[in-house]
Amino acid sequence: MMRFSLKAWTGFPGERLRGLLLCCALLIPALATAQQPLTKITFGTNWFAQAEHGGFYQAKATGIYEKYGLDVTITMGGPQVNNLQLLLAGRQDFTMGYPIRNLNSVNQNMPVVTVAAPFQSDPQALLAHPHVKSLEEIKGQPVYVFSGAQQTFWPWLKQRFGFSDDMIRPYTFSVAPFLADKSVVQQGYVTSEPFAMEQGGVKPSIFLFADYGYPPYAQTIETTREMIEDNPEVVRKFVQASMEGWISYFENPAPANALIKQDNPGMTDAQIAFGIGKIKEYGLVAGGDAATKGLGVMTDERWKATFDFMAKAGLVPEDMDYKQAYSLEFLPNPPVMP
Repeated sequence: MMRFSLKAWTGFPGERLRGLLLCCALLIPALATAQQPLTKITFGTNWFAQAEHGGFYQAKATGIYEKYGLDVTITMGGPQVNNLQLLLAGRQDFTMGYPIRNLNSVNQNMPVVTVAAPFQSDPQALLAHPHVKSLEEIKGQPVYVFSGAQQTFWPWLKQRFGFSDDMIRPYTFSVAPFLADKSVVQQGYVTSEPFAMEQGGVKPSIFLFADYGYPPYAQTIETTREMIEDNPEVVRKFVQASMEGWISYFENPAPANALIKQDNPGMTDAQIAFGIGKIKEYGLVAGGDAATKGLGVMTDERWKATFDFMAKAGLVPEDMDYKQAYSLEFLPNPPVMP
């Protein structure tokens, strides 16, 4: 609390005036700072609240966003939520994206830009029964994948391992078919589906695509070109605060976990703990380039590798300007080190 001397008020008239002016000079900036409104931001995730979103929930729960002048609302995704559409419609300011989707969007002249990559590796994997020891053995077997796989990882599996479209079975977002049939292989996040499988009595063989050279980042932060041009400091602050949120989450995840369970009541402590463990085990957030260059880092080389794969698979034209899909300008500086 500020304290003022009575001398400023009891001297000659000139001294009283100088005292009054001094008080005002000290008080007005303090009041302006205290009353400065937070910038309201809406961030949409790619699924129901879970450990994979922990850094963002932590930044909200612990006041990190507020420290940077942001009032952030986190909205959950899900199978019926098109967060890219919501972003372009102005209902979200940032959304959790994916480089392959981002490159496709840019190819369609959508003004979407990725500004950070919280996950250095895609947690996407194929999950098989324990007797399957390699991805090569899966060739020719039924594989349950979601419809969008043919625009993401399935062309890569065809290129790299000779998979064919007749192997595809429709993914039901359930591990029940897997548990009922030892020949079934399905997609899944290493942070999620293996937990349900283990609960069902099967410890699966896990084949993380990133371990075999699958290049995309994941859980990226996307925004619009308009946001970048009109509010670059807001973009910078959101990225910075979110990466600090991930550091805090790994130190003590309890605040974020409370919000995650509030948004997604079906989420359990055991599932969250499993997810955090796998994020750390596979170095999804703090591994790769992030280990030496800081959380959220992206490189031109990784983006080019993703574009090259997509162009080779015929997913995007070979002559498109893929660098329009991302910006390295908003990465934390100095880096947020794990």
